[in-house]
Formats: sequence, structure tokens, C-alpha cells
Amino acid sequence: MTNSQNILRLILLFVILLTLQILVFNNLNFLGFINPYPYVLLILTMPFGAATSLLMVVAFIMGISVDLFCNTPGMHAGACVLMAYVRPFILEFISLHDDYKIGTLPTLYTYDALWYLKYITMGVAIHHLALFAFEQIDTLFWWPTILRFLLSTVASIAIIYVSQMFFRINDSSR
Repeated sequence: MTNSQNILRLILLFVILLTLQILVFNNLNFLGFINPYPYVLLILTMPFGAATSLLMVVAFIMGISVDLFCNTPGMHAGACVLMAYVRPFILEFISLHDDYKIGTLPTLYTYDALWYLKYITMGVAIHHLALFAFEQIDTLFWWPTILRFLLSTVASIAIIYVSQMFFRINDSSR
């Protein structure tokens, strides 16, 4: 796959995920504790070998775009930038054999299902932990925040995983 094909796919993914987050997922609130944020799939899908600075810029743009529609000044942007910064360390931690092909998109079909589940779990957990910590930084009510973190993380992971099963992001470079 050429870089221009990757760029076009990622721009389309940006638009789709932002639209779904704003129109669908921001309006879901199950039992007051489950708020899925599957828009982080964009950051998780950036190609192997992408510069951390590029990841952080894309993450900031996605996060600040969500912030504009959620009335959460900088919380999503901060959580996304942190996730983008940590992403190379996550990939190194779960490395199969340091055989990531530069330019390949890390999707469910890039390696195996267990690898992908570990990858998205770590990325989503870091994002959600930061997001909910930023949200509750000035209060003493941490138990509801911990419950929201756990349930929202599970919901986001489930949505991302199922979406990857049904809507495959093709990567012809494999």
C-alpha cells in the first residue's frame, strides 16, 4: 500500500470516527457509568513506524475536535496525546519478534486476534484512565470514576474489536 493510500484511509477514518463519536457515542450513557469512546481507533490504526511527533499531532487534532463538541476543554486532547506518546512503548512491550513492517496499519488482521486485543486494551486503558482522571481531578469521589473507567474501557474495546471484525481496514502491504 502506498503512503497516499494510507493517508486517504486515515483521513476517511478520522471523519467517520469523529462523526460517529459526536452523533452516536456522545449520546450514549448506559447507567451513568458507561461512555464509549471508540474514536481512539484512529490513533491505534496509525501505521507502524509513524513518528511519535506525527502521532501526537494527529491525536491532538482528533482530541481537540471531540473536545469542541463535548464541552470538555482539552481533556480528550490531553488523553489522546498521552496515548499517542505511549503507543510506541506499547508496541515494543507486546512485540512479537520486532518484525513490525514499517507503514503497515496495526489492525485486527495485521497479526492475530490476541495480539490486537492486547494492543487495543493497553491503548484504550491509558486513554480512558487519563480522560477520567482529568475529569475528576478536583473531587474526592474516585470510586464512581474507577467504575466509569473500567466499564467505559470494556465498552470501547468491545466496540473497536467488533468494528474491526465487520469493517476491515484493508492493508494490501501485508
